Amino acid sequence: MCATKNTTKEFIIEEALNHFDEGYACSQSVLLAFADHFKLDKTMAKRISSTFGGGMGRLRETCGAVTGGFMVLGLAFGNEEPKDLDTKLNSYTKVRELNKLVEDIHGTTNCRQLLIKHATETEVQDRKHHKIICRKVVDDATALVYDILKENNEI
Repeated sequence: MCATKNTTKEFIIEEALNHFDEGYACSQSVLLAFADHFKLDKTMAKRISSTFGGGMGRLRETCGAVTGGFMVLGLAFGNEEPKDLDTKLNSYTKVRELNKLVEDIHGTTNCRQLLIKHATETEVQDRKHHKIICRKVVDDATALVYDILKENNEI
């Protein structure tokens, strides 16, 4: 797509983790890490991805780090024309690939299940889950998205 100052895997992961540590949602952190690469306005990226944290608006459904990854995959592989079914289906394949890779590591991509598996209710109430599991999933999702992009010559 475009060359940026640094597109190494380590740099992109560090960017995502820095955003997360600043207080951005998991979804925002992943998307923001790739924003420069896709010439995506960072303010717009923050807004677009802001409601996907906490498993989509704290619904505790699909993990925000994963949905942030889906957004990046859309930037790389998404269709622009409504009748471009081949491109659309290819992007869906990439989404399913990322979902499976995260499931292979963590057993699920469901926010609620990740929290139940790794944190107590008290830790979640005290927002300690961010350091216990969320930061790790941001790291893993970012790395996996990077690998998918690299494998397809998109980075």
